[in-house]
Amino acid sequence: MRRQNFTDDTVDYAAVGATQAHDLMQYPPEHSIPAEDAWRIGSGEERFAAASELLLSWAPLRSGDLSISDVRPASGGGYSGVGFDADGAPVAPSSLEPEQRFAADGTPFVSPGTGVRLHGKVDGHRADAELRVISVFEEPRRVGFILGTVGHSNVSGEELFVVEWRDNDEVWFVVRAFDRPTVPSYRLFTSRLRRRRRALFT
Repeated sequence: MRRQNFTDDTVDYAAVGATQAHDLMQYPPEHSIPAEDAWRIGSGEERFAAASELLLSWAPLRSGDLSISDVRPASGGGYSGVGFDADGAPVAPSSLEPEQRFAADGTPFVSPGTGVRLHGKVDGHRADAELRVISVFEEPRRVGFILGTVGHSNVSGEELFVVEWRDNDEVWFVVRAFDRPTVPSYRLFTSRLRRRRRALFT
């Protein structure tokens, strides 16, 4: 298993890693709206490997009306900040430093500490945000990463994207998140935030 993580005071929320808590939907961070969903996307080891590759090349943020730019891998080697186990509890991170990988278009793969800008519209509203990769994990049957907001976006919070190869051979794409509005239009209409989240998931 390879696991690297990055945390510092640049994210604009306190509950770093809370997307991995099993009780997120019942007890989200204060003032946040939680969300989770999952889709079966196939079966077998080959499908798991292909989906994992897509995931780590930013596919969830490069679909529909969304795009990314200014992908900035962390400088100075791999970070070794706090890691999280399947229950969301802190664990010691791996001491291995990652080898930088790249997508076919030359975009650096997801890696701990990477900064990225999200552009586009969701439900007719701007979805621009600056994000940082908090954690990346690559396990034999589970691959994913956590993104946290850095600031200057309509919402503040965290998203967890995971591809799972389950014991019954099915492959699932799972997304868990929490966020709170930071601009007046989202504060006044929390249903807009829920529609934004649902649109991002699909």
